[in-house]
Amino acid sequence: MSKPIVAIIGRPNVGKSTLFNKLAGERIAIVEDTPGVTRDRIYAESEWLNYIFTIIDTGGIEPESQDIMFSQMRRQAQIAVETADCILFLVDGKTGVTDADIEIAQMIRKSKNPVLLVVNKIDRLNEEDNAYEFYKLGFGEPIAISSSQGLGLGDMLDALIAKFKTLSTDDVDIERIKIAFVGKPNVGKSSLVNKLLGEERNIVTDIPGTTRDAIDSELDTEFGLFTLIDTAGLRRKSKIKEGIERYSAVRTIASIEKADVCVLIIDANEGISDQDEKIIGYAHELNKAIMILVNKWDTIEKDDKTLIKLEREYRSKLSFLNYAPFVFISALTGQRVNKVLVVAKKCYDSYTKRIQTGILNDVVNNALMMKEPPVVANNRLKIYYVTQVGIKPPHFVFFTNDPKLLHYSYERYIENQIRKSFDFTGCGLKLEFKERKKG
Repeated sequence: MSKPIVAIIGRPNVGKSTLFNKLAGERIAIVEDTPGVTRDRIYAESEWLNYIFTIIDTGGIEPESQDIMFSQMRRQAQIAVETADCILFLVDGKTGVTDADIEIAQMIRKSKNPVLLVVNKIDRLNEEDNAYEFYKLGFGEPIAISSSQGLGLGDMLDALIAKFKTLSTDDVDIERIKIAFVGKPNVGKSSLVNKLLGEERNIVTDIPGTTRDAIDSELDTEFGLFTLIDTAGLRRKSKIKEGIERYSAVRTIASIEKADVCVLIIDANEGISDQDEKIIGYAHELNKAIMILVNKWDTIEKDDKTLIKLEREYRSKLSFLNYAPFVFISALTGQRVNKVLVVAKKCYDSYTKRIQTGILNDVVNNALMMKEPPVVANNRLKIYYVTQVGIKPPHFVFFTNDPKLLHYSYERYIENQIRKSFDFTGCGLKLEFKERKKG
C-alpha cells in the first residue's frame, strides 16, 4: 500500500495545530520533519512502529462573520475527508461535545474512511472521564490525550496504526504507470488530460478519484499502460483569509504521494512561480520521477532562440531539478502533446532501472581513479563497494571506510558520473554511504 495520508480535522481551537506541531517538531521516535524547499507547515512525514505516513494539518478557519462558520467548517471537513486515507477527528475534552462537533461528525460518517476520535486537553488523570461524553458521536472508544503536554500520544498512534491495517490494498497494479499532473489553477492540467484521452483510442475506464474535481483516468497506449491523475485545484473565490490554496495544496500532495511520475505544468506566459517550486520540490524530496511541461506555447511570440532561452531560465529557477526533461506544448492546439506520454514513460523507465553490480562498480572505480576524494580531517574517503538495493527511486549503497569523510561536492561528482554512464533522465537518485563493518 502507498504511504497513508492522515488528516487532522475538527472545529477551531480544539488543538489541531498544537497536535500537529507536537508530532512534527519533537523527535520522540514518532515524526521526522520533512526538509527542503516545500516546508509550509501543513504536512510532515511521520513514522510510528515502522509505519510511515503523511500527516496533514487542515488548520482552523476563522470566518469573518458568525453566519458562515458552519458552511466553512463543512468545506474544511469535506476536503479533509475526501483527500485523506484516515481521519483523526480531534475534539476538546474541556468544552465537551458541541453542535459544531456533531456537524463535523455527520459529514465524516458519510465517508468510508477509517476515523479515530481523539479527545484533546485531557491534562490530568482525573479529567479522563470527560472523554466518555464523546461516545455519543458514534465513532467508538475515544482516545484521551493532551497535545500540549504530549500525554497519550503513544496510545493514539497505536490506535492509528490499527486503522491503517484495515485500509484497502487493491491498488497494486505495478504494470500501470501513475502520472500526476500538478500546477497552479488555469495552467491547462485538465485540458491536457482531456486531449490525451481524446487522441488515444484505447481508453479503458474512468475511476472516481479521492476528490470531487479530480478523477483518475486509465489509458492504454502503444507506449504503456497509464493512470492519469488530474489534480484540478479549487477555483472558487473566497473571502476567508486562510485561503483555499491551502486545501488545493493538500489535494496535490495526496496525488504526488501515490504517483510514479509527477508532471509540473507551467504557463509559458507566467513562468515558474514560488508555488510551482514548492509543490514540485515536494515531489523531488520524495525522489519521484519528474518532468516539466511548458503549456500555452502557441501564445508566445518567439524566434529560433526563444525555446533555448526560456528553458535555460526555467532550469536556473529549478536548479535542483537538473535531471528533469522539459517539453514545450500547447494542450489547446495539440502541439507536441504526443511527446508527453513518451517522455513520461522514459522517466518511469529511469525510475525503475536496475544496474548490474559489476558494471556499477566499474563506473565508480573509474570515477575514483579520475578524481580522488578530497582529504577531510587528514584522512581520505575510500569506497570499497557499491550496490543497488532498490528502485522507485534507484537506491545505491556505498560501503566506505568512514562516511563522515564524504564531502557533498564529491557525492555530487559520483552521482554525475553514474548519470553520465547510465541514462537516468527524469529521476532523482538516492545515494547512501555506509561504513563497511570489519568482520
